[in-house]
Amino acid sequence: MLDKKLIEDHPYISYTKPILSDEEMLERSISFYEAMDSRRSVREFSNRAVPREVIENLLKTASTAPSGAHKQPWTFCVVENPEIKKQIRIAAEEEEQQSYESRMSSDWLEDLKPLGTDWRKPFLETAPYLIIVFRRIYEFATDGKKKNNYYVQESVGIAAGFLLAAIHNAGLVSLTHTPSPMNFLTKTLNRPENEKPFLLIPVGYPAEDCWVPDIQRKGLEDICVFY
Repeated sequence: MLDKKLIEDHPYISYTKPILSDEEMLERSISFYEAMDSRRSVREFSNRAVPREVIENLLKTASTAPSGAHKQPWTFCVVENPEIKKQIRIAAEEEEQQSYESRMSSDWLEDLKPLGTDWRKPFLETAPYLIIVFRRIYEFATDGKKKNNYYVQESVGIAAGFLLAAIHNAGLVSLTHTPSPMNFLTKTLNRPENEKPFLLIPVGYPAEDCWVPDIQRKGLEDICVFY
């Protein structure tokens, strides 16, 4: 039970949640699992337009994620301008080509072979939207001093997970793209010094002739230990 003085001194609201039956919980858990299990990373996008309001709702969903001290240390930059998308593709492919030709280990390249990836990233121009997730390392107080955010990496990672689930739930597809290094995104989008690029997510519809690897996910026994 929270201390009464804490509730009096800070804004709190009463929170309740309907208690579902075991059967309802099981049905919901299966339904959501099956829906998410059909999600795939897509590299072949259609240029079909997506309503901006849908994208806005996806971002509002992502922003419901928990964060350290509720600092919400994220910025979502949404790019639909063709010229900016082209700039991002050129810079990303430059970094990716260096990675594929000199930075990645032979084991890494071998593991990527079944996915059919290379340094060419045409989807960065084809997809109607690019969502670039930035992590906010700190904030600026009114007096200009820096104020730290907490558990930034973890918080932004959770928000990104919420975003990917929301994209799939809306009937769209996405790809988690992390060209390394990603500093060019800060420069291209003219972001402030307290923001660092975390993830680049193309969002849209799959191309009419779209193929994805027939992946197999690890079974529960391989990923979970009950004590």
